[in-house]
Amino acid sequence: MADALSIIPSAVLRNLADKLYEKRKNAALEIEGIVKQLAQAGEHEKITAVVNLLVTDFTYSPQANHRKGGLIGLAAATVGLTTEAAQHLEHIVPPVLNSFLDQDSRVRYYACEALYNIAKVVRGDFIIYFNQIFDALCKLSADSDANVQSAAHLLDRLVKDIVTESDQFSIEEFIPLLRERMNVLNPYVRQFLVGWITVLDSVPDIDMLGFLPDFLDGLFNMLSDSSHEIRQQADSALSEFLQEIKNSPNVDYGRMAEILVQRAASSDEFTRLTAITWINEFVKLGGDQLVPYYADILGAILPCISDKEEKIRVVARETNEEIRAIHADPAEGFDVGAILSIARRQLTSEWEATRLEALHWISTLLVRHRSEVIAYLNDIFDSLLRALSDPSDEVVLLVLEVHARIAEDAQHFRHLVVFLIQSFHSDHMLLEKRGALIIRRLCVLLDAERVYREFSTILESEDDLDFASIMVQALNLILLTSSELDDLRKLLMLSLTNPAGEDLFISLYSSWCHSPMATISLCLLTQAYRHACAVIQSLGEETMNVKFLMQLDKLIRLLETPIFSRLRLQLLEPNKHPWLLKALYGLTMLLPQQCAAFKILRTRLKSMPSHTPIGSKLDQTSSGNPYAHLLQITEDDCQNQDPGSSVNFTSRLQQFQQMQKKHLMHYKSLQLHRNSLSAALSRVRNSFEAQS
Repeated sequence: MADALSIIPSAVLRNLADKLYEKRKNAALEIEGIVKQLAQAGEHEKITAVVNLLVTDFTYSPQANHRKGGLIGLAAATVGLTTEAAQHLEHIVPPVLNSFLDQDSRVRYYACEALYNIAKVVRGDFIIYFNQIFDALCKLSADSDANVQSAAHLLDRLVKDIVTESDQFSIEEFIPLLRERMNVLNPYVRQFLVGWITVLDSVPDIDMLGFLPDFLDGLFNMLSDSSHEIRQQADSALSEFLQEIKNSPNVDYGRMAEILVQRAASSDEFTRLTAITWINEFVKLGGDQLVPYYADILGAILPCISDKEEKIRVVARETNEEIRAIHADPAEGFDVGAILSIARRQLTSEWEATRLEALHWISTLLVRHRSEVIAYLNDIFDSLLRALSDPSDEVVLLVLEVHARIAEDAQHFRHLVVFLIQSFHSDHMLLEKRGALIIRRLCVLLDAERVYREFSTILESEDDLDFASIMVQALNLILLTSSELDDLRKLLMLSLTNPAGEDLFISLYSSWCHSPMATISLCLLTQAYRHACAVIQSLGEETMNVKFLMQLDKLIRLLETPIFSRLRLQLLEPNKHPWLLKALYGLTMLLPQQCAAFKILRTRLKSMPSHTPIGSKLDQTSSGNPYAHLLQITEDDCQNQDPGSSVNFTSRLQQFQQMQKKHLMHYKSLQLHRNSLSAALSRVRNSFEAQS
């Protein structure tokens, strides 16, 4: 150290620590000249001694003015060394970098100035300290002192120039440093980082695109910054990278896809739009690389289909269609189970459009990969069944299509019908509001006869007799009114002459017995008029309740619809259809005369031709009814077989009567229970009154 003191005059050292900048500057110029002479003489040991003196006695001094002098002195020594400065950098640069942490803002300012001057001299040799310098600049970019920030910006620009012209810069060593800082929230630091990313990406020999997955998330994070300038800079950088991706044959789509999926769920609208736009491009460009990520991508796309922002919805829908158009195979990494899981979760989305697209995906997978979907059916079936109660009719119709595809297998078909019956049982409003829609659509998708047979089989043994009656009445009304069931009605109309129609009649009859009016309707539809009379005559007074009369009112009104036009035309030939005549008169006898249905049916019967048909020997009776003799049919006549039919109507009538007996016993049991409960409540009330 004594050597250094002998080299530099004491007056110079005093001035180097002076509080006045001009004195320190002049002292630094003296040191520059001394070092320059030593360098020319090759006295590197003395130069080292001078540097050590400046470091030890000045830059690490507890006095701020000494530290300022030490920094300007080190910069002056570097300038004096010129081309030989590189061999002394290991002693010069570290203390300058350490000064960036100084509590005195003026010291930090002079540290920036000193490093700037050092960098101007050594240029490329400076690169070995790049990571430490970058770290220091990152902190200084957010310095609390505006002068320090300004000085740091000047130094930053110089360092960027040096890096872009250097062939020694290591991007591999720099990226971990960058990645570590990308999620910093300070706006100044963010600007600093985006600036470096942009500069490095502009250097042809530096492959920033290859490392994009390491800092992509940080860039997306900046899109929601409160500063418009930062958002704009981040967006510009991302746009440039996306363009590079389009023109590059080698891109790691997978790692970036994971980031984009997360960002597509951002609460920030601009971030979501950018992420979904990138995903859209990736789907178009990524090819086989993205197949294993389709489930994750779909998980991001489906919610965006219902985004409040139209631009996002448009891009999301386009992307969804792009993915669905790709015919990937499980052998290529296409994960059917993962996609089904995503679709299942989205079935509970609050947005109808998302639920619809989730169902479209399940339907598509059933078409393309049925065996794989069936293998995962236990995971999604309950969710699909619950979707039948969706508030959207469009969703319900689509979920029925999915169920129809699944129900190609008999076991799944029965499971579906059982669930529907259970759902209607637990939610009568669902039956009332959606029952017709669901059943009609199922009949279109799965064959009406198959659907009605299955419903009938299950309802025949339904324990809740009240529900069974309601359900049968609903099925009967749909059967009589829906255009989708036209073929089924035509088959039933042939029940007396066609074996297939007869078998269907018997299948439905078993459950239709739960409702007298449904049974009568079925008989009128199938032209089993004799049996209709038998059913009507078997009805007891217990059956004549308000519910029965309401159902009878519906039936009378249905007789006026096109469905029963043939029945009405048959009234033109009463001799050929006496049982029809008696059945209709029987219905009038069940109706109160003051009700509208009675008047409708009576008017219809009065409209029959009153003249005696040609060739007929009908006698006018005292009643004035030319068909009175046709109505003189005994109950035994009703038990006889309809001509041309092999249906055992005697057994059917017994079946009907047994079912009605069960309903009557059930009704009496309920009445008894209600009476007992009423009596118990009355006793409790009387007890309270007595105590009071």
